[in-house]
Amino acid sequence: MSRVLISDKLSAAAVEIFRSRGIEVDVKPGLSAAELRGIIAPYDGLAIRSASKVTKELLDAAPNLKVVGRAGIGVDNVDVKSATARGVVVMNTPHGNAITTAEHAIAMMFALARQIPEASASTRAGKWEKNRFMGVELTAKTLGLIGCGNIGSIVADRAHGLRMKVIAYDPFLTEKRALELGVEKVDLDALLARADIISLHTPLTEATRNILSREALARTRKGVRIVNCARGGLIDEAALAEALRSGQVAGAALDVFETEPATDSPLFGLENVVCTPHLGAATAEAQENVALQVAEQISDFLLTGAVANAINMPSVSAEDAPRLKPYMELCRLLGAFAGQMTLAREGTIRRVTIEYEGIAATLNHRPLTAAALAGLLSPMMEGVNMVNAPVAVREHGIEVAETVHDRASEYQTLVRVTVETGAQTRAVAGTLFAGSRPRIVEIKDIKVEADFGRHMLYVTNQDKPGFIGRFGATLAGAGINIATFHLGRAAQGGDAICLVSVDEAVPEAVLEMVRTLPLVVQATSLSF
Repeated sequence: MSRVLISDKLSAAAVEIFRSRGIEVDVKPGLSAAELRGIIAPYDGLAIRSASKVTKELLDAAPNLKVVGRAGIGVDNVDVKSATARGVVVMNTPHGNAITTAEHAIAMMFALARQIPEASASTRAGKWEKNRFMGVELTAKTLGLIGCGNIGSIVADRAHGLRMKVIAYDPFLTEKRALELGVEKVDLDALLARADIISLHTPLTEATRNILSREALARTRKGVRIVNCARGGLIDEAALAEALRSGQVAGAALDVFETEPATDSPLFGLENVVCTPHLGAATAEAQENVALQVAEQISDFLLTGAVANAINMPSVSAEDAPRLKPYMELCRLLGAFAGQMTLAREGTIRRVTIEYEGIAATLNHRPLTAAALAGLLSPMMEGVNMVNAPVAVREHGIEVAETVHDRASEYQTLVRVTVETGAQTRAVAGTLFAGSRPRIVEIKDIKVEADFGRHMLYVTNQDKPGFIGRFGATLAGAGINIATFHLGRAAQGGDAICLVSVDEAVPEAVLEMVRTLPLVVQATSLSF
């Protein structure tokens, strides 16, 4: 039975989701970092909000941990790089609080446009300064979105309802998607020059840190208003304060800060600034939604292998997971075959090509490729899996290519893994027999059909009489029983392949005996 630890406050309904699906769950919020490290070892999953810090030290103390689920969108409190290196899936819940955060951004725009916080404070102080608070309409203004993904697109939709013109800078926004959203895709310089209001909706990365820098703020339209309900660190706060004092920026509304809790800031003393304490997701609906969502996602992953909203690996929907599972296993085994053969010949892998035909070509191939890479590296690395294999491949300078063939295939489905080293190129292809059982169908362009066995012996030999008898006698003399025996050849009298499953691992001494047999070119022991 899988075990999950909830180390931050989640709703009782979220806890019940785990229990109803047969997952053992412990709820222990408020633990110190040391206390969390002391109890994390037996758990398969960890559910958190923003209080718990998933550090390298915590991950080192969690040998069984397979998944971390963040109830919320931000994963600043998770060392994603260390989690990936350890093969731990990191998930967030970007949709559960999207509407709430988008609504907060719209509310901040209104607060800026009509100076609502200042007017409220003045009126409550017994003043009636009607002429002091001259606002502006949002109608017909140009809203510039920096980031137009999940939350940004909702803001765009709401802004259209206010009859605003929406422009967006987002390198990942396609022209087709921009057309669907009714936004104009522009570059950053154009957005800065044209926007009356700028609203940020992008994660904090090295590429986006201080995206509104001193230089960028100087390029904005004079009198621009800026809203940030995304992440602190996207704006140079000191430069923003100067721009507010100079009038370059007419006002700013910030829900997030570079340092949180934000108890001091150069922005706090300015009248044309609206501040809230990171309330973007702070509604009862959003908190419940993300709690339920993270419980469902962690449960699906531990029970079925489904991966939703993962930060560090391809997603696999709960509906697709059962269908993809045998294909991922086929890819893993083909990768492991190629990896063991490469390791046996002491080759350095330069390039891996994974080809998909038939049904495999119609599937989500990203998790299939990740599975193949995990299998490929497994003979050379400990602890490699679908999460960290793509990273490890990049770190080792291995080029990866995927080819999806839209053509008739000899098999209903076919996957081919080709590995290129400095010395040679070798390929192995496989299919699914009866829809679920992985089977090898081709090695080095030679047809050979064989099921994968726990222990196998792969031999290349010259296709001449006498080999099979001597080979079988050698194994029999060593007390090794053959479970299955498969042969293939390129042409009569040419290169041939012998692939056998045996009941136990072949000792190195027996392997050496096989290698010395007449007609044998090479022999390799394999395990799966």
